[in-house]
Amino acid sequence: MKISFQPLDLQLKHTFRISRETKDVQNNIIVSLTEESGVSGIGEAAPSLFFGENPARVMEVFRQSAGLLQNANPFHIEDITAQLKQKFPGNAAARAAIDIALHDLAGKILKAPLSALLGLNPHHTMVTSFTIGLDTIEKMCEKIEEVKNLPVLKIKVGCDDDITILEELRKITKAVFRVDANTGWSEEGAIRRLHRMEELGVELVEQPFPVGNFKALAKLKNKVKIPIFADEDAVDSRSIPQLIHAVDGINIKLMKCGGIREALRMIHTARAHGLKIMIGCNIESSVSITAAAHLMSLVDYVDLDGNLLVSNDPYEGVYFEGGRLSLPEREGLGVRMRA
Repeated sequence: MKISFQPLDLQLKHTFRISRETKDVQNNIIVSLTEESGVSGIGEAAPSLFFGENPARVMEVFRQSAGLLQNANPFHIEDITAQLKQKFPGNAAARAAIDIALHDLAGKILKAPLSALLGLNPHHTMVTSFTIGLDTIEKMCEKIEEVKNLPVLKIKVGCDDDITILEELRKITKAVFRVDANTGWSEEGAIRRLHRMEELGVELVEQPFPVGNFKALAKLKNKVKIPIFADEDAVDSRSIPQLIHAVDGINIKLMKCGGIREALRMIHTARAHGLKIMIGCNIESSVSITAAAHLMSLVDYVDLDGNLLVSNDPYEGVYFEGGRLSLPEREGLGVRMRA
């Protein structure tokens, strides 16, 4: 297989702010793996500085992977991804892009959709949350007005005005709220916040505290009714045992864990320990969003809206209608360039 790659700079429709960063552009990388017959598979890397990756490093990983991939069998995905993890342990987004491209390539060679390769029901549809980034209360209200009829909204929190924001947003929409603090809370006041959020119709909260604060998570979990989900703490399957008694569920992202193979391991490990599962994303195009959507029949909650937050997605794949996602009926990922 030959590997090629190119930058994909995604322009956000609105400035995207969470508790620790603000951005207007997401710098991703598209990778292609081409077999001797000319069939190609496509993948995407959406690197996160929080996990120590950037576009330059991702592209360097791709360059260094060329030799390993050159004579590899595209169906030996477990072998290839294991070798990549051993060689590039700190580059999950880069590994995810190659993993996604391998699955796309295998499906295209076999002329079958990825869901068929994984033994999953392609007709299973789920509602995704739609994310509202942190901003002034006025700006967040304006954003909510645009999407107030969607069934589930994910509200980024992690500031002193969290409750006031949610109270104002609740005046505009009856949607189910999910909140994500992105590690932005301290222990003080967290229980009080969540009791009020429960009254405001919040379904769950993601990653309230900084990474590694398992005792505080467990204490919070035992004091509130709202389910607590780990995101930044839930990196891969090896992260799960320490979270069993600390949270109610985990948020799996291909870019965190290294791709579809490891996401499947996370799903089965979490299920074995009685944890709920969400599948989420970074700011991504329809390439990696569609890859993740192929796993939605295995999870409880879906947060796959990264492609909906950008204005220049050059691809089309998973369908979004009224907040509900459904898979394309095409080979591999089912992704293609927009007409």
